[in-house]
This record gives sequence, C-alpha cells and structure tokens, in this order.
Amino acid sequence: MALTFNQLNTITEGGRRAQLHLSHQTVETPVFMPVGTAGTVKAVPQDTLESLDAQIILGNTYHLYLRPGHEVIRRLGGLHRFISWPRAMLTDSGGFQVFSLSQLRKVSDEGVRFRSHLDGSIHFFTPEHSMDVQIALGADIAMAFDECTEYPADRTRAEESLRLTMAWAQRSLTHFRANQHDVPTLGDRDAVPQASLSRHGNERPTQSLFGIVQGGMYRDLRRQSAERLIEMDFDGYAIGGLSVGEPRDLTLEMISEVLPMLPKDKPRYVMGVGYPDEIEQYARMGVDMMDCVLPTRAARHGLLFTSEGRITIKNKQFAEDQGPPDPNCDCMVCLRYSRAYLRHLMQAGEALSGTLNSIHNLAYYLGIMSRVRQSLEPASEAIKS
Repeated sequence: MALTFNQLNTITEGGRRAQLHLSHQTVETPVFMPVGTAGTVKAVPQDTLESLDAQIILGNTYHLYLRPGHEVIRRLGGLHRFISWPRAMLTDSGGFQVFSLSQLRKVSDEGVRFRSHLDGSIHFFTPEHSMDVQIALGADIAMAFDECTEYPADRTRAEESLRLTMAWAQRSLTHFRANQHDVPTLGDRDAVPQASLSRHGNERPTQSLFGIVQGGMYRDLRRQSAERLIEMDFDGYAIGGLSVGEPRDLTLEMISEVLPMLPKDKPRYVMGVGYPDEIEQYARMGVDMMDCVLPTRAARHGLLFTSEGRITIKNKQFAEDQGPPDPNCDCMVCLRYSRAYLRHLMQAGEALSGTLNSIHNLAYYLGIMSRVRQSLEPASEAIKS
C-alpha cells in the first residue's frame, strides 16, 4: 500500500494522535506542513527544515509545471531528488492556483484553460493532466484536481462548482490509478546523494491520492461533497475552499460540518489554514494535516509569531531591544539573535532577514503541533516521556 494510517489515541473532543506511514517518511500527526511552492520553502534551506523537524512539505503543481517543467523533474528522478528532500512530500493539484487567476482562465467541463502568469502562454489543465504532472513529480501524496469556489458565491455558483469538482475527482482517481507505473524511478543508489533517496532504496516510490471536499459555504453541499468522495474511496480526504476571504467563524462551521463525516481510518487534511491558534484548535478537533504559507509570508514582511503575541519586528521600538524574538523559544534564531538585529536586517533590506524570520515562525508553528501531539499521546506513552 502507498499509505497506511495508524491511530494511537483519540480524545473525547475528537483530537487524535496517529502515524501516517508514507514511502519516504512516517509522519507523526497531527502535523503542520510548510509550503514549498516552487520546490523551496522560501528562504529556508532543506537541512534547516530537517533541523526544525519538518516531517512533510508541500510542492505546487501549477508552479512546478510552468517552471522548470514536470518532465524535466521526472528526468531528474522526481521532485524529492530534484530538491534533495529525503522526507515526505505532498503536491497540490494546481486547482487553487488556477482559481486565483480569475482574469486569466476559462473553465469548462473538460478542464481549465489559462494564461501563465509568467509569460502569458496558454495552457490547458484537465484532471488527467494534473494527475500526469503530479505522477511525474512523484510526491508521496497527490491531490485530486478541483475547482476552488470563491467567497462569496451564491448557491447556483456553488452548486455548479461542486458539480465540476465531483466529476473531476472521479476522473482524477481513475487516471491516477491507471498510471501509477509512470512514477519516476529512484535510479542507481550511487548516482545521487544518500539523503535524496527513499528509505526503500531503489524501489519505485508509491503515491497516494486525496479527494477534496468543496461546496462553498453551504453546509448541505459540503455534506454532499464528502459523501460522494467517500464513495469513491480515496486514500485520504481534504477540506478545501477555505481561507478564501470568509469570516473565521464560517471556516470553523464548515470544518465542524464535514470533519465527523470523514472516515476515521484515513487521514483528514484541512487545506490552507491558518493562524497559530487556528491550527491548534483544528488539531484538537481531529484534523490530522494542515498547511499554510502564512509563517513564511508573514516573516518576509517582518511579522513574527511569539508566545507573547505577534510582533512587527521592523517597528522602531525594537531598534535597541537586545532580547530574543521570543524569550520562550529555543529555536536557533531566538538562541542567537536579538530583536534589534532582526529589525536592522529588515531596515537594511538584507536577504538574511527573510531567512531568520521564516526559521523562527516555522519553529513556532511546528512547536505548536509537537506540543499538541504530546498532549494527545496515550496515557502510558505520556508517562514514559
């Protein structure tokens, strides 16, 4: 099997401690997944991600398809080898990025025609093509091609979007299962660094496919979407179409509506969320996987998440502050650098600013998930630790 999911403990509120066994890594859940859009978690080297204990990262199908191209990556042995990442990886379907190109796309039953944001060239994504690209990339988990419903959307629009997403989900699954032989091989062990190889040596890595629940902000459409995806029997299930401008209480309402419906013996993933308190709340509700660009995007703008609240490091009040960014954090940034120095880097426009800020924010997010996992450990394991 490409994926096995082993539950270790569940609490009354729904939160659960589990292990997600994938080709490249056993992922301890609940887990936060840093986003590596173009084959890089922006400004953060892979060895640093490993030192932060990032277990699984994301790659972006749309961006990697456009540059350097999925066939180039396939010829180079797949995305793991290309970016020298030995741990688990998930690729999205490209649906959200195409959704964001609202002025540059045309949607039909067959797929989406769009213009590249890079050079204006015309491309056509179908569910089958999205699967071909993701199979070429070779990540442990691929996502079904979906249409992300904008907010706000009236019911007619949400129903039409859901109709497309459900049809595309079945087409994605059928094509994915029929073409697994095209996953890139890992090749000769001596040809690449040991760190870039799967723990399965020269075997073909195996992939899994998750379906994505859509339906806008309509509870009955969300339920309908979940029911139909469960019938298709995906390897895991994601809740998509959130964090697209809706109020936070509506985000929570949609998650609360769908989460109890999803199979308890398969991983459950909420896409594109969120702030630190949100990811902790959702994990304690029973969400196994989450991702968001926020830790690194905010970092590049000087916003740091700390145990004392959010701070904007470029503010003048930190010009002579010799304290660490977060006095309660033991990440490499907080152990070595001062708020005054981080502010100076921002003011001077130094590239190191984005790197150090991103490392701290990622450490903060990953630390939240580590503490949640510890609190969800079975009693006997918690005593041992």
